[in-house]
Amino acid sequence: MAKHTHGSMDITTHEKTFAGFVTWVTRTIVAIIVALILLALVNG
Repeated sequence: MAKHTHGSMDITTHEKTFAGFVTWVTRTIVAIIVALILLALVNG
């Protein structure tokens, strides 16, 4: 079995994917909040 050294793995792709996921979640939450505010304003 190959010996693993902690911290030696290249994680740049993982970091980019996670950053994209966080951006997507943030934008989605903002869109949902805006939609809820608009619904509350329209329905009075």
